Amino acid sequence: MLDYKLIEALSMVAREGGFDKAAKALNITQSAVSQRLKLLEEQTGQILIARTTPPKATSAGQKLLNHYLKVKRLEDDLFRELDESGKKDFTSIAVGINADSLALWLLDAIHPFLLEEKVLLDIRANDQEQTHKLLKDGEVIGCISSQDQAMQGCRIEYIGLMNYRMMASPEFAAKWFPEGLNVEDVRRAPAVIFDRHDELHHKLLFQALNEAPSFFPNHYVPSVEKFADFISLGLAYGMLPDQQSASLVKAGKMINLSPDCHVPVKLYWHCWNLKSDLLEKLTKHLIRKAKTVLVK
Repeated sequence: MLDYKLIEALSMVAREGGFDKAAKALNITQSAVSQRLKLLEEQTGQILIARTTPPKATSAGQKLLNHYLKVKRLEDDLFRELDESGKKDFTSIAVGINADSLALWLLDAIHPFLLEEKVLLDIRANDQEQTHKLLKDGEVIGCISSQDQAMQGCRIEYIGLMNYRMMASPEFAAKWFPEGLNVEDVRRAPAVIFDRHDELHHKLLFQALNEAPSFFPNHYVPSVEKFADFISLGLAYGMLPDQQSASLVKAGKMINLSPDCHVPVKLYWHCWNLKSDLLEKLTKHLIRKAKTVLVK
C-alpha cells in the first residue's frame, strides 16, 4: 500500500522546485521532506528525484506523480460531494496552456467556471508544442497542445486552429523590405521570435521563400502582448495569430509581409480520462469558448 504522505513530499519537491520550498508548502522541516522522499525511494526501489538544481522527477517519479495526482483529483471530488455544509474548500487544478490562448481568450472561457466553483487554477504557460510535456510529466491534469495524439490514460478533443502570418508595421516594411519578403533582406532585418522553441517564423520563411537563412538577427520576447508591441512599434517583424493581428491591421498599424502564406496551428485539449466532475466542467467551458474564437 502506498503511503500518500510520502508521495505528497515527492509532489511538492517537483512542483515547488526545491526541498526547502517543499518544506514551507507542507509546513514541515526540510529534513522531514528529505526523510519522506528517502523512505519512498527505499519502498519503491527507485530514484524518484534527480538531485539537480532545481530537482526534477525521474521517469519513475513521473509515473508515481501521475498516479498520485489522479487519486488526489478523485478524492477532492469525493469530499466535495460528501460535504453537506455548503462550505466547500478551494481545490487546485493545474493545467498547461499555450501562451497565445492564455493571452487572447482563456480568461473569457474560464471566468464563468471560476465564479461557479471554488477552484484555484495553477496555469503553466508554454509554447503549444511544449505544453504536452507537462501532461506527460504529471505536472498538469490537462493541456492545450498542438499534439494530435492522445497519451495512454488521456482523452483528446480538437478545439480549432490559429492561423499565424508574417506581420510588420508599414514603416518597418518600407525600410527593411522595400521589395517585399526576400532572402537577402531576411538576413539583415531584425525579427522577433517568442522563444527558442518557437518554429513558426522558420516555417513561414520556408513556405514563402523555400528556405530560411541559417542566421538572421532576431529578438526573443516571451510575452504575447510585448511581442505584438515589438512589431507595431516598428522594432521587428514576426508571426502573429489572426485573433491578435486583425484589429491592428484594421487600424493600419500592421501589414502582412506574405499575403499568400500562413502557418495553421491546430490545437487540441488533452486531459486525463477521469470521471471528475470539476475536470468535466472545466473541459466544457474551454471547448465551448475555443470553438467560438478559433477557426474550425
